[in-house]
Amino acid sequence: MSYMPVEKIFKGSDSIYKITILAAKRAVELNNGAKPLIKTNATRFSTIALEEVAAGKITYKVKKQG
Repeated sequence: MSYMPVEKIFKGSDSIYKITILAAKRAVELNNGAKPLIKTNATRFSTIALEEVAAGKITYKVKKQG
């Protein structure tokens, strides 16, 4: 598994849990046949998903209540 600094993965995020769920959902998409958004040597979907998050290719929006 490649080393990725935690600061790079979680930059600009208010919650480690949101990023974890985001990466898990992206890993499922990759497992179901989605193409990676970055060039990588990684083979594990979870690693690819985290690299995509760290590269800023995957983000999330919080819906406003009300």
